[in-house]
Amino acid sequence: MNLANVAVSAVVANSITEGMFQSNLVDFFTGRRDGKFAAGADGSYRLTLPELLGLGGRGGVGGTYAAGLDLQTVIMHNIKTNAMQMAVTAIVAPMIGNVAKKVLRKPVILPANRLLKSTGLDVKLG
Repeated sequence: MNLANVAVSAVVANSITEGMFQSNLVDFFTGRRDGKFAAGADGSYRLTLPELLGLGGRGGVGGTYAAGLDLQTVIMHNIKTNAMQMAVTAIVAPMIGNVAKKVLRKPVILPANRLLKSTGLDVKLG
């Protein structure tokens, strides 16, 4: 497992959930907002997985969302609003990850990989 690639993938996935659903990756899957379960309770363009599954009391795939709008309209609004940010992150994050791996390879990554190998874990930093 390459931890650098996992980190880049998490950044891109977080950008997509923020762009499409206006909630970060963790909040999207848990339905929490500010530490409280609030799936579907805010009546905004913010969507979470429990809300989409109908577990928040409102919504569900055929339900209503922000201002009584349907799911497709809410997602299209979010995409139109955040398309540039999602595209830039999806393009720039892997580039930054590759540059960081090359710059940090000798001083940080190689010694850390040797240390991880000695523990018996099948994990690499980059």
